[in-house]
Amino acid sequence: MHPTTVGSRIRLRAAAVAAALGALLLAPLPAAQRAEAAATLTNAGFESDATGTATPAGWSTYSAAGQNAASFTEAGGHSGGYRLSHWSASAYKVETYQYLSGLTDGTYTLSAWVRSGGGQNSAYLALRNCGSAEQRTDLPVTSSTWIRIVTPVTVTGGACTVSINSDANAGNWLNVDDLTFTSGTTGLAVRGVDVSSLKKSEDLGGTYRSSSGTTGDAVALLKSAGANYGRLKVWVNPADGYNTKARVLATAQRIKAQGMKLLVDFHYSDIWADPGAQTKPAAWQGHSYTQLKTDVYNHTYDVLNALKAQGTTADMVQIGNEINTGMLWPEGSTSNWSQLAGLLSSGISAAKAVSSSTQIALHLANGGDNALYRTWFDNATAQGVSYDVIAFSFYGYWHGALSSLQANLDDISARYGKKVMVAETAYPFRLDSEDAHENIIDLSSELVSGYPASAAGQSAWLRDVMNVVEAVPNGRGLGVFYWEPTWTAVTGNGWDPADSSSGNGWENQALFDYDSKLLPAANWLAHR
Repeated sequence: MHPTTVGSRIRLRAAAVAAALGALLLAPLPAAQRAEAAATLTNAGFESDATGTATPAGWSTYSAAGQNAASFTEAGGHSGGYRLSHWSASAYKVETYQYLSGLTDGTYTLSAWVRSGGGQNSAYLALRNCGSAEQRTDLPVTSSTWIRIVTPVTVTGGACTVSINSDANAGNWLNVDDLTFTSGTTGLAVRGVDVSSLKKSEDLGGTYRSSSGTTGDAVALLKSAGANYGRLKVWVNPADGYNTKARVLATAQRIKAQGMKLLVDFHYSDIWADPGAQTKPAAWQGHSYTQLKTDVYNHTYDVLNALKAQGTTADMVQIGNEINTGMLWPEGSTSNWSQLAGLLSSGISAAKAVSSSTQIALHLANGGDNALYRTWFDNATAQGVSYDVIAFSFYGYWHGALSSLQANLDDISARYGKKVMVAETAYPFRLDSEDAHENIIDLSSELVSGYPASAAGQSAWLRDVMNVVEAVPNGRGLGVFYWEPTWTAVTGNGWDPADSSSGNGWENQALFDYDSKLLPAANWLAHR
């Protein structure tokens, strides 16, 4: 329930009838309402009832504690005039559900537009009693903005129950509207981790433990949690000798040995490359644009061919890192798109020459900025740059609301007909620093509303970003990478590769806590 309607909700009267035995004992719907294969839900937009209906037409309501009145319809739908809301002035547990029968066995996906103020013990959509394992999707914390979420299931036996659930504290609310139940399935092909800092951490004494405290290999621990992709950045000649070709080759072997796929992230620099800095490697300084194209080709080919030669061919390659403003400044700046396109195409040609099946990703930051992405990829298209995947960085404390990410993913994937993925995201599990270096996010005022700096808040953030990517239409949501989950506070493994005394501002966003134990958020890497 949106906060502005709380006053009106208090005046609503409780519904007269509860479904005493709950969803498990429901009788089938009348034949006229039975599902076939698509558009099977009755009153999916809650438009058949006026404000205050506790059991909307086609739906049933159940609460073991007799709290059916916590489920009701009210004005203010996503697209129509009404929506379903869950809310009560006291703690409540309620389920609003609809039983579908007459289904053809196969895969189906429930889609719904949702909002929630957060704070519930649980708030989720579920598909249950479908002849297979129950599937759930939790509602993100979105307040005033609607987000679309999806839940896939395999139906065996011709029936399925669509369920909206709240186990909530006093005043917690959610809205649901415009549900669909259609043939097809969803999921994420990529559930990745960027472990670029891992080898340096280990060499300096860093250790990693399972959630129960058993010391183990960090890559294996993340794989066991559900990760199926590793991401490694490549610098040309960094001061500390890490993230080089040789180091990438060694860690790539560990990633592939775990049965994971490999994404290689070329920065084309000796140090961090991002929207604010795209510094040429020292060895390439003074080179002409023509020579830089050769440099890019040779460097890209050299690294990728060496990976192939040792049996760890890259499955995906980023040509540049967060290249909002181009790369290899000034020659490859977005102020000269024809030259930027030439540099990109040179790297792409090298990657495809090594392995034609390797996917090419182009990666920007500011994942909620639709105007940036449209402008950038319109230019790339006009220049004939060929690629496979559009990659986004999305950090909610910098890049906007989850609804902005969703709108951008949906639009960009459709506009260019490409797969999309979040190549970087992360969230803090606490605010204080383990080392003497100030953390990048260390104030409660910097956090995303509804997502505390706690193990639970970190888990919810990763879960909800993954759910947004999964909901991209037409199966174009490829997946998510968690950025630097192994970058714990190990002395010497700081931000500046040229300064061994520099600290780490990221350890409170790792997936290993200050006792080096794997955090609960890692379990979301097993996302369907």
